Amino acid sequence: MSHTKQICVIGLGKFGFMFGLSLANLNYKVIGIDSNPEKIRIAQKHFTLVYEADASQKQVLEQIGFSEITYVLVSVGDSIATSAMTTMYLKELNVAHVWVKAINEDHAKLLRKVGADDVIIPEHIAACQLADTINMPGIIQRLPFDSDMIIREITIKKFAHKTIRDIDLTNKYNCQIIAIRKQGEHCYRYIPKADDILFQGDTMVVIGKEKFLSKMNP
Repeated sequence: MSHTKQICVIGLGKFGFMFGLSLANLNYKVIGIDSNPEKIRIAQKHFTLVYEADASQKQVLEQIGFSEITYVLVSVGDSIATSAMTTMYLKELNVAHVWVKAINEDHAKLLRKVGADDVIIPEHIAACQLADTINMPGIIQRLPFDSDMIIREITIKKFAHKTIRDIDLTNKYNCQIIAIRKQGEHCYRYIPKADDILFQGDTMVVIGKEKFLSKMNP
């Protein structure tokens, strides 16, 4: 699948490089910027375009040009000043979506004040995801627009030999099945029908409020 959006990653350390590589593997056009020639050499094998440059200089960003770039991730290590200045310059250049990696909450607060559209603290994300997997096995993701909304993968036991209509999760648990995978199969089938029958060992992916999904015993 081809995407027209271009994503730029400024700072090709572990986090920035893996972010860009993941998008490149999804056929996005990824531009990488870093001042380290070794990181540039590695990124050249995977990214659409790379620049060896100091992105904390506004004239450098102006020369590269950001008119066609929809998203920029700023991931410049532990330099609070560099990430803040780069973020400010990108917003002055009218980049629509600027995401920035922060090292702590105070750093995140500063980045938001200079215009960051979203701030990521990787350690916080990893810690919360680990806690979620312990607290509620099968959880896949919390939705960013509502942290109480989650997507959870659940294996069928008590619901076996019943249809989706029979178990009536919408009314009983205020949630919705968005995909089903039959036991022994590797691929999910999305948007299942009300008359589809569930069998023991099947897996369903459900979206709903955590307080309801935590009570479900399928």
